[in-house]
Amino acid sequence: MSAAIGSYSRRVRELLDLSLSSVEVGESQDLESLVSELVDCLNSLSENLASNASDDDEHENDVTLNGRDDDHENDVIQVLDEILKFLSSPRVNQDVIDALSFVLPKVISKFAGLSSKCLELVEVIVDWFVEACNPRDMLSVLCEALDTARVSLSLSSSSTPLLHGLSKVLISVRRRHYEQLKVAVPVVLNVLKDMSLEPNMQVEGLFDKALAIAVSIKDVALKLEKEEGTKVRCLLGLYLMQITAVLSVSMKDKVDSGVPLVMQLKPLLAYCGLTHLGLITESDTERLLSTVSKDDDEDDVLNSFRDINLGASLLFIWARISSQIADAANDVNELQSNPVKRWQAYGMLKYILASGDLLWEFKKHTVEVLLEIVKGVTPSQCNEQVDCSQYTTSIYAALQAVTLVIMYAPDTDLRKKTFETLKRIISDIPVPQRFDVLKALITNSQSSTMRGILLDQVKNNMSTSSLQATDCETHVTELVELVLKPPHGGPPLFPDQSDEVMAALNLYRFALLNDSKGFLSKKTMERDYKGWLLPLRTIVSGSIAENHREKDQDQESSHEILCILNRIESLLYWCIELVEERLKSS
Repeated sequence: MSAAIGSYSRRVRELLDLSLSSVEVGESQDLESLVSELVDCLNSLSENLASNASDDDEHENDVTLNGRDDDHENDVIQVLDEILKFLSSPRVNQDVIDALSFVLPKVISKFAGLSSKCLELVEVIVDWFVEACNPRDMLSVLCEALDTARVSLSLSSSSTPLLHGLSKVLISVRRRHYEQLKVAVPVVLNVLKDMSLEPNMQVEGLFDKALAIAVSIKDVALKLEKEEGTKVRCLLGLYLMQITAVLSVSMKDKVDSGVPLVMQLKPLLAYCGLTHLGLITESDTERLLSTVSKDDDEDDVLNSFRDINLGASLLFIWARISSQIADAANDVNELQSNPVKRWQAYGMLKYILASGDLLWEFKKHTVEVLLEIVKGVTPSQCNEQVDCSQYTTSIYAALQAVTLVIMYAPDTDLRKKTFETLKRIISDIPVPQRFDVLKALITNSQSSTMRGILLDQVKNNMSTSSLQATDCETHVTELVELVLKPPHGGPPLFPDQSDEVMAALNLYRFALLNDSKGFLSKKTMERDYKGWLLPLRTIVSGSIAENHREKDQDQESSHEILCILNRIESLLYWCIELVEERLKSS
């Protein structure tokens, strides 16, 4: 192998010398051909290395492997040294440098993962091109190289020198800074996201790369004035939110370990005019997006910021986790006292609760923050004069995410806290919208247990007078009918839907017992009696008899199912008796 690589080294030196000679004699066409041949030579070297690495994997117990690895490293170092010597030669021509700059960064980045020495040499060569060539050209070259590196098996190592070079190029660009950043930032974010998915990715290393680009964007903004500077600062703010989401998702250990990293973003967030209150109420996100999206050609840029709401929410949670950020407590106080901002915060925190990629520890912190925000909120405190209609959809989505945590949280304590959060958020919704949100949650839930829990919340809210002020007949009958006479047809299934059937009957019984205003009309009760209650009595009685027969025949039968059916039967008869009494007296 060493002999073969030695020939690569000689061939690289030969092609570089011929390239210089071709320019000196004015043969530009020969220069293009020679540069192309040089690229082919280096690609061939890379393919041979990959092939040998595959062979080594198949013979991993071979005692000569360590020696082979050293040979690979030394031989590639020799090739990279030849390139660096040529570039550093006083004879080198700018035309040759420019021609090489368009192709070499992409090719040699493949060698960066072989060893720390190879990485160092590749980084030096890339930096050399950055300093010697037109910044706008190098920005395009490095972005293209980063895009190519995304398919590499060693993305982290191959992209490191390219990102390092790009951080320098961004500062060197002299004109049309914002337009250049619009090209570079989406590429960087795509690479960082791909890197975060690598199984052995170290969060600290990923953060350092992301932070270096952020600092470069800030340095660019510092040089600019007026509108362009504002746009660059807004772009930086969105970038910070996005990388926070990417970094948080990539964490596989304790969340607390990431606090020192996120703390480094604080000065950058302040420079962009971002506050934790602005982040959690989405006002900062909307402000930045409205500035960046003014142009018609921003689709590519905006598509790269798909996780900014998650990132903004996580920045608020990180601030609550860190004891070094004092203003976080004041932000919570503001949310506690301002219902509109509370509703906005619910809509943002749902991104964490609904994420399937984050550690559960993030959701635990989020639930604790939500509990703190809604602490002391009661239906009587909810200002009915404040219009909640524009926030109803996001509150509904937040409650959907809360129900997911209740169902799937890995420990009992978190489930209990999340259930308490559910109750308090529901009580924080003004009465005119509260039933609509509850009905939507019940209708769209696929879990009988959760539908039962939500129906209980309807009953509990009625007992606190909240729904009594609305059209209670319509509310109760719609929900009970949804369960006892499902819209898809057929009766409820036992035992699968037992939880929601019991909750629906409990709701109906509660409405009958507390119907001091006579909201259930005779016509309604007659319909309910004939359409739901009597048919359900037949179904439940039949199910109980069938289970008894199975038990008598010594077939497998669940005592638990019989207990559930007996409870449903008892509750059902209670409802039937109440309706019959009301019908007789009406």
